[in-house]
Amino acid sequence: MSQKLETKAIRTQMERSKFLEHSTPLYLTSSFIFEDAEDMRASFSEEKERNIYSRFTNPNTSEFVQKVADMEGAEDGVSFATGMGAIYGTFAALLNSGDHIVSARSIFGSTHTLFTKYFPKWNIETSYFKVEEPETIASLIKPNTKILYAETPTNPGVDILDLEYLGKIAKKHNLILIIDNCFATPYLQQPVQYGADLVIHSATKLIDGQGRVLGGVTVGNADLIREIYLFARNTGSALSPFNAWILSKSMETLPVRVDRHCESALKIATLLEKHPKINWVKYPFLKSHPQYELAKKQMSQGGNIIAFEIKGGIEAGRSFLNSIKMLSLSSNLGDSRSIVTHPASTTHSKLSEPDRLEVGITDGMIRLSVGLEHFEDINDDLNQALDTL
Repeated sequence: MSQKLETKAIRTQMERSKFLEHSTPLYLTSSFIFEDAEDMRASFSEEKERNIYSRFTNPNTSEFVQKVADMEGAEDGVSFATGMGAIYGTFAALLNSGDHIVSARSIFGSTHTLFTKYFPKWNIETSYFKVEEPETIASLIKPNTKILYAETPTNPGVDILDLEYLGKIAKKHNLILIIDNCFATPYLQQPVQYGADLVIHSATKLIDGQGRVLGGVTVGNADLIREIYLFARNTGSALSPFNAWILSKSMETLPVRVDRHCESALKIATLLEKHPKINWVKYPFLKSHPQYELAKKQMSQGGNIIAFEIKGGIEAGRSFLNSIKMLSLSSNLGDSRSIVTHPASTTHSKLSEPDRLEVGITDGMIRLSVGLEHFEDINDDLNQALDTL
């Protein structure tokens, strides 16, 4: 019987123990025991599929991964201690010295650092395309190009890339298409439907949704996941059973939480557009968004992130943050608590102004992660801070 996403998030469960618990228990153990020598031999030779050591697999991590894979429509998956662990582990498992990556330029800062500072040490190069110029991708592909990579929506500018277009290019050139789906979650968007081979999530964000634990997960093609799993198993970026248990429980409420996030975000974005001290607002489901029709095509709702530019540049941005009373000042996102960030003076302050502008980060840009508070209270705090400028 085919189940809806909301049901899969709740009813996917590992095999129950002899106690027949309704809610999956915590398996806080570093290792698992064997019935006899033959059981141990067969397990280590992988003739038998079972838990051996929690760095390899654990019932809690397996359940969490299965829930994400089911919601994404993926064949298999592997978990990591953090979202960046998932990104690094995925690329490092699949790339060899001399390989080449084609990536959207608007990506998470730490991913950019991997591509430009660390991977070149191993003779792995990256070529970037602008999110507004996807037609240039083909010209960047070389004989040694192995991976096509993008985030959509992007961080922090919430630009939208055409997943179907990326899928067709990847297939035509025999590339591995990897999509960071963190902002949309498996509930709002399933890149596998459009040809993605692998989908990565920082589970720290909306999947957890309450700012409690770190975690990452990659799901997708089973053969590729096998290579990533072996790399993760041998390099040690293991998700803890406790964090996996938290994240698996969080998946059960992901749809209802994200519905509320999206409902409030659209209302707030609509109101912000009318404020005289704001130059522009970008939210995927606003009709003014440059890729509005594309967002409506591949996302069921617009997500919880709003980008907007206040008048007055960096100093106005700092003043705005100092005037916030209720919302949190943090670099995180996807929390039950609303968060505001001024990228130009904080998370992206080490970039030159031209580099910031290249990825859409203007001096007055604010990234708002809309939480679960009543939208009128969120809006009131934003307005009182804007009124001080």
